[in-house]
Amino acid sequence: MRINFTNQIQKLKYFSIILILLSLFSCTNKVSESNQNDIILENADMQLILSSDGSAKSLIHKSSGEECLMRGVKIPAFTLTQNRPYDNEVQLAYPAKQKTFAADTVYRDGDNLIVGFELTDYDAIIGLKITDEYIGFTLKGLEYHKAEFGVKRRTEVDGFTLLQLPVKNRGHFGELLNVVWDKDIAVNLLATNSYAQIDADKRNGYKILTAGGDAKVKIEGVGAALITTDKSKLLDRIDKVEKDFNLPLGVESRRSEEYKNSYYELRNVTPENIDEHIKYAKQGGFRQMVIYYPDFATSMGHFNWRPEYPNGMEDLKLIAKKIEDAGMIFGFHIHYSKAQINDQYVTPVPDNRLNLRTIFTLHENLKKGQTTITIEENPAGTTLEDGRRILKLGKELISFESYTTTPPYQFLNCKRGTLNTKEVSRESGDLIGLLDVDTWPIFVRFNQKTDIQQEVAERLANIIEETGIEFIYYDGAEDVPEPYWYYVSKAQLDVYNALETKSVFAEGALKSHFSWHILTRGNAFDTFAPEFIKEATRKHPQAEMELVSDDFTSVDFGWIGYTPPSDKTIGIQPDMLEFVTSRAAGWNSIISLLGNLDNFKNHARTNDNLEVVRRWEEVRVNGFLTDEMREKLKSHFDEHTLLINEKGEYELVKYQQIEDVADGNKSVRAFIFERNNKTWVVYWHTSGSAEIELNVNAKDITLYKDLGKEISVKESGNKVILPVNSRLYIEFNLSSQEVKTLFKNAKL
Repeated sequence: MRINFTNQIQKLKYFSIILILLSLFSCTNKVSESNQNDIILENADMQLILSSDGSAKSLIHKSSGEECLMRGVKIPAFTLTQNRPYDNEVQLAYPAKQKTFAADTVYRDGDNLIVGFELTDYDAIIGLKITDEYIGFTLKGLEYHKAEFGVKRRTEVDGFTLLQLPVKNRGHFGELLNVVWDKDIAVNLLATNSYAQIDADKRNGYKILTAGGDAKVKIEGVGAALITTDKSKLLDRIDKVEKDFNLPLGVESRRSEEYKNSYYELRNVTPENIDEHIKYAKQGGFRQMVIYYPDFATSMGHFNWRPEYPNGMEDLKLIAKKIEDAGMIFGFHIHYSKAQINDQYVTPVPDNRLNLRTIFTLHENLKKGQTTITIEENPAGTTLEDGRRILKLGKELISFESYTTTPPYQFLNCKRGTLNTKEVSRESGDLIGLLDVDTWPIFVRFNQKTDIQQEVAERLANIIEETGIEFIYYDGAEDVPEPYWYYVSKAQLDVYNALETKSVFAEGALKSHFSWHILTRGNAFDTFAPEFIKEATRKHPQAEMELVSDDFTSVDFGWIGYTPPSDKTIGIQPDMLEFVTSRAAGWNSIISLLGNLDNFKNHARTNDNLEVVRRWEEVRVNGFLTDEMREKLKSHFDEHTLLINEKGEYELVKYQQIEDVADGNKSVRAFIFERNNKTWVVYWHTSGSAEIELNVNAKDITLYKDLGKEISVKESGNKVILPVNSRLYIEFNLSSQEVKTLFKNAKL
C-alpha cells in the first residue's frame, strides 16, 4: 500500500492552522483576564478588574459572561485635577491651564483602594463597600507626602475622579440617571450623596461614565455606586443603594399606586369655594388636588397669609381636610429657592443672604442722592433686562438704566432706595453687587452657600406637616447659582430633608443627577394655547418622555390650561384633552389640569371635557390598557378615543378629524372611526348648540348620546336634521368616504 505523504503533510498543516485560529479566538473572547497584580472587585452580579497601573481592565456581567467595557480603550479609573499645575517643579514644565493627573498605581488594603498619581505627591484612599447589589466607592481622604528634598507646601486639588469607566453602548443611555442599558444588561454609575458630580462623555461606540468631586462643592467624602446587573433588576439595585445611603426613596415612589394619579391644580381657591373645586375634580376622575402657594400667601419667602385666609393656617387645614375627605391626595406647588420682591427678605431691608451675580468695587465715594455710580471693574455683559437692573449696596437697593464699558466705568441714571429700601452713603472701596433677580422678574434668588435655603425649607415643612401634604411640585428649580449640577438638587434636598413625613412623590421644573431620587416625575410644561396643544404635546411632553424613559422615570403631560371659547380662541375641546391624556397613558404617565371655576362655568363643553379625562384616568389605573395598546398610544400623529360600549365596557379606537365640516364652520368638530364593520362619527358643538343638516336617508344612520342609547332624528325628505351640542355618536351604513363627504357638504 502506497501512502501519499505529501497529502498527509498538507492535512497536518491545515489542522495546525485551525488550532492556532481557535486558540486566538479563545483568547480574544475570554470573559476576563487578570494577573496577580490586578485588583478584582466582585459581587453576585459583576466582576470589576483594575490594573495595578490604575486603569479599568474589565467589567463582567456575571450571569451572561459579557464584557461591558469597550475593548482596546485604556483610560485611568481615577484622576486628580488642578486648575493649573501647583507644584513648583511641575508648573515650570507645563503651561498655566487645567491639568489632570492620571492614576499610575493602585493597590488594595483591606476595604480601601490606595491610588497614586503621576507627577504629584498625593495618594487617594478610596473606601469600598461591596454588597450583592452594588460596589460602593467613597473618597475617604487625600494624603500629601512631603518631598524627600527641598521645601514644598501641600498643593490644592480642584477636582477628583472617583471612578471612570469606558462602558460599551447598549442602545439606551439615561443621561439623568447615568445608566447604559438594553433589554438584558444595565450598567449604572450612581451618586451615593449629593456632593458627587456624575457625568458621561460620549465616544464612538461607548460612554465614559464618571463620578467625582469638585472643590467648589466637596471632594473628600464624595461617593458613588457601580451597578452592573440584569436590566430587570436595576431598580431593585437602586432601591438598595437609596436605603443603604439614606437617600430619598425614588424607586419606592415610582412604584407607589399614587404615582398613577393625575392632578387637578387649584386656582384661586378659598375656604368658601373649595367644595365647588372638589365637585369638578371628582367629575374629571382626579385622585389628587394641588394648591399653588400664591392662592393663600402674599409672597414667596415668608408666606404671609392673604386676606382670603383670615384664619391663616386653620383655613388652609380646612381645605386640606375637605380634599382628604373627598378621597384625594393633597399636593403643594411651591417655589422655594428664591424670594418674591415684595417679601420681607427683599424689602424694606434686603437680606444679606440674597444672591449677588457679580461684585463691583466703588471707585469713589457715593453720597445720598447721587445717581451715577463709578466702579473699578468693567460691567460689560451685565444684564440690561427690565426688572433685573438692580444693585445691592449694603441695605440699599439701587436700580440703573445703563452703564459704560470704557473708563470711567459707571452705572448711569440710577434710582436710589428702590423697592422701598433706605438710601445710604458709602466710601470708595466698598463693594456693591448685582442682585440676582430671576428672569420673570419678580423673584430674587438665594445664596445657596448660606442658611437662607434651609430657613425657608423649614418654613415650608411646617406648612406641609400641618396640612398633611403628600405631593410637592418643586417649581423654579433653575433659580440657583452655579454649579447647577449641585445646587439644583441641593435646594430640593434642603426642602426634602426638612420634612419629617416625606412626600409620596414629587415633580419639578429642573433636575440634576441627584434629583432623580427626589423628583420622581419630570416637569409639567407651561400651558399651550388650544390651537397648538396637539402640536406642542408632540414637540415637548412626548419628545421629552421618549428621552427620559431611558432614565426609568416619567413626565407630566400637563399643565393643561382650561381655556373656554372666545372671540380669540376655540377653547379647549374634548379631542384635545383626548389627545394629551391618551399620549400620557401610552407612557403610563399623567396629566395635570389647571382648575379655574369661572372657566369651567363659561365653557359649554365642560361636562364632555371632564368625561374624557375621567375615562382615561380610570383605564390607566384599572389595568385596562395592554402593552400593545400603549404602544399604539405612543404614536405622534394617530389619534384615539376611549368609548364606553353597549355593554358598559371600555373600548379603544383610532379616529381622525373630518376637516371642513359644513364648508369649514369652526363651531363643529367631528371625528370618524371604524367599528364593527360600520362607519362611526363622534361630533359636538365647540361653544353652544345648533342643528346640522345631512344629505342622507334616515335609514342609513343611528344617532346615540351614549352607545346603546338611541336618539330619534328629524327627517326632512331624504335628509336628516341632527342636534349639535354635547358629544353625540352616529353609526352609518355608508363608507367612510361617503360619510366625510356628507359632513363637508352639511349645512349648519
